[in-house]
Amino acid sequence: MKLNGPFLFILVTLMIDAIGIGIVFPIMPDLMERVGADSTAEGALLSGIMMSAYAAAMFLFGPVIGSLSDAYGRRPILILALVTLTVDYVIMALATTYWLLLVGRVIAGVAGATYITATAYISDIAKPHERGAAFGMIGAAFGIGFVLGPAIGGIAAGWHISTPFWIAAILSALNVLFGLIILPESLKPQNRRPFGRRDLNPFGSIFRAFVVPGLAVPLICIFVFEFANLVYATLWAFWGREVFGWDAFTIGLTLSAYGVLIAAVQAGVLPRLTKRLGDYRTLIIAMVSALLGFVGFGFANTVWMVAVVMLAAALADMAPPLMTAFAANRVGEDQQGLVQGVIASLSSIAAVAAPLVLTGVFEHYVDGEGVYLPGAPYLFAGVLVVAIVPLVMRLKSYDPASRPDTG
Repeated sequence: MKLNGPFLFILVTLMIDAIGIGIVFPIMPDLMERVGADSTAEGALLSGIMMSAYAAAMFLFGPVIGSLSDAYGRRPILILALVTLTVDYVIMALATTYWLLLVGRVIAGVAGATYITATAYISDIAKPHERGAAFGMIGAAFGIGFVLGPAIGGIAAGWHISTPFWIAAILSALNVLFGLIILPESLKPQNRRPFGRRDLNPFGSIFRAFVVPGLAVPLICIFVFEFANLVYATLWAFWGREVFGWDAFTIGLTLSAYGVLIAAVQAGVLPRLTKRLGDYRTLIIAMVSALLGFVGFGFANTVWMVAVVMLAAALADMAPPLMTAFAANRVGEDQQGLVQGVIASLSSIAAVAAPLVLTGVFEHYVDGEGVYLPGAPYLFAGVLVVAIVPLVMRLKSYDPASRPDTG
């Protein structure tokens, strides 16, 4: 697909969304201290509540925003969301109380749900045979944002804790101007549909998907794995501060390095392994890597161990797309939208629940009266991965490469 102005705007918008998510991670310990957290463990718990609120807002408002764009067009929803994000970043920069930060994260979650509208815009302007490559570029834009976000947050925090938010606000405001100039409406009036009450229910499609024969197994695997894998986003900064005394710059640097490794695995390693070994065997490699990563970080106490284990953690990120492929293989072409929407919803639910649970485990093993074990949340995540092994083994029959050719 040709990289024209509107397409470039969508890519920039999604990259800024990803930067806005990642920019907070390295500065979170300092941010929690700023609003009154008395310890690393308490800061982690307060941060977990904020992350859950952000994910809950995305889950609840995602279908609403997507449906509003179906009814009123993509352009006004995207522009309004960017304006909202700009205001939110200003609120975050000025906030000196926890509750104001929490409100800011909820607003960011509502505006961040524009991913659905942005991808719908791409579907509007791309020809059917171009959509695969176009969505691949969306993934690349997100990947770049997740690498840049922690790096910007870690470096800019050296000037002031609020500086990353001011940078994000400026980027978002500039993108609003870019959109007003370059972005036409993509949804024709005859293709619009009215906004209805059913559009307000984010749970309905989940229930419909779980009754499809054979679909529950990969969906459960995806949910549990995503829940476990959120330990990195939730606790990396606080774990690094507690175990190694890392500052915001170091946290941002390590998160960016992790993002680069994930991008390399997704773009280079995953396609080669699936071509050579098939989806199921590659998934087994990812599951073993996930377990090695969780156990390794659970007991890591030197920087060289972190560097080695990070490679295993990056390989583990092959699991979600492979599980998604197994889910897609269980339904016909007319149900692919349902499956992808449900997977997004389940990922959002995991992002609501995981920060609350994982930060609670961290606080117990750091500030509690029992065993001191900052890596306990990683070990807990490893237990979750082991728990779904029986279900993962059932996915072998879902892999076309593992079934005999029936001619």
